[in-house]
Amino acid sequence: MLREDLPENERILEDTVRRGGHSCREFRIRRRDDGAVRHIVSVETVRTNAQGETEWVVGTNLDVTEQKTAEIQLLKLSADLSEVDRRKDEFLATLAHELRNPLAPIRNGLQLIKMTGVPAASIEQTRAMMDRQLTHMVRLIDDLMDVSRITRGQLAVHKEPVPLAAVVNSAVEASRPLVERMGQQLTVTLPQQALMVDADLTRLAQVFLNLLNNAAKYSDPGGHIQLNVEGHGSEVIVTVKDTGIGIAADQLPRIFEMFTQVDRSLELSRGGLGIGLTLAHRLVELHGGRVEAMSEGLGKGSAFVVCLPLLVEASKPQESGAAVEHALRSSFRILVVDDNQDAADSLAEMLKLMGNDTRTAYDGQAGVDVAGEFQPDVILLDIGMPKLNGYDACRRIREQTGGQSVVLIAVTGWGQEDDRRRSQAAGFDHHMVKPVDPRAIMELLVGLGVAP
Repeated sequence: MLREDLPENERILEDTVRRGGHSCREFRIRRRDDGAVRHIVSVETVRTNAQGETEWVVGTNLDVTEQKTAEIQLLKLSADLSEVDRRKDEFLATLAHELRNPLAPIRNGLQLIKMTGVPAASIEQTRAMMDRQLTHMVRLIDDLMDVSRITRGQLAVHKEPVPLAAVVNSAVEASRPLVERMGQQLTVTLPQQALMVDADLTRLAQVFLNLLNNAAKYSDPGGHIQLNVEGHGSEVIVTVKDTGIGIAADQLPRIFEMFTQVDRSLELSRGGLGIGLTLAHRLVELHGGRVEAMSEGLGKGSAFVVCLPLLVEASKPQESGAAVEHALRSSFRILVVDDNQDAADSLAEMLKLMGNDTRTAYDGQAGVDVAGEFQPDVILLDIGMPKLNGYDACRRIREQTGGQSVVLIAVTGWGQEDDRRRSQAAGFDHHMVKPVDPRAIMELLVGLGVAP
């Protein structure tokens, strides 16, 4: 019997012998052959003679180590599940909060635009505000979808040799509006020599954008954010350091876990879903790198260090953007089909302002009919529609005269890998997830070589 279990077991046994009856106790022993600790349950029964005196004690020892181990594991699993459930509930509440936040100013902006006598400058300022808020909402949803795809192993990165400076500059430009709005200073230090990495420029820029936005959100006005890039042997090291609220020591080990945030009671107004760092961590892993968080504690700022393999390869000259800019003013025949009439009309109007000839239809059957009459170069086709869904409409359009040459693009809120496979099987050339940037559509057409 282990020494620490002996006093209590002696007390129980002595009490049982003194009063008679039964007792049950548990103790641990250490086996002599292998030193393993075993859990034993002992049951004793006191036998007395005719005079009521204790005559003898009979007992049974049962090894319950496996049962005890299972109980401990079950308790740990229960605690883990309770923590996951708590974090899930907290995440859902935060998600609702974060989605409502941009909706409120968008609704206010719409009401303001409807009012009479509003100065043009106020209208433009309101429009810019609504665009910012919509971009924020789209980014939240995109991050959620990306984490889901990575978790299921369905997010692919398209790597090619790219200069890391281009990646960093893309992230810095995207984060600058938030940094300036927060009244902070951002310092970027890049080495003179070109450092090349094998990366998906968009996805890797997303990593540094998340880190920069995180630094801005968790730093006070007047704070300082530093982004430093340096080559170190076969690696390139990117450090994003801030003078913000810092990270408690007990939170550092799980800072990259899903839905983890700094103490919400401390910084509730900072916002965020707690998925940005998870996404950054997993995207860095997909690039063969690693990321580490460091902080000296609350109120002492934090630093995130990303290490990526350095690619020794000459950079390729970037193609001029002139062709893309020209394409944005080219004249395509474009049909937009969506049962959400506002969505169809607004997208068609924007494409029209870019110089295209556009038509709209508001259900699948109407889309097929208009396509046969209009003979478009491109069709932007929703999937979930009345009368005829997008898959069936696509198939019928392909059967029409000239239907094989039209570029069919699925424009839908469904963006899972299985949704993309279904649209490809139905005959779509491309699959784009709402809300779609019209510039992205035109750039896609340039890449396909579609011209009027």
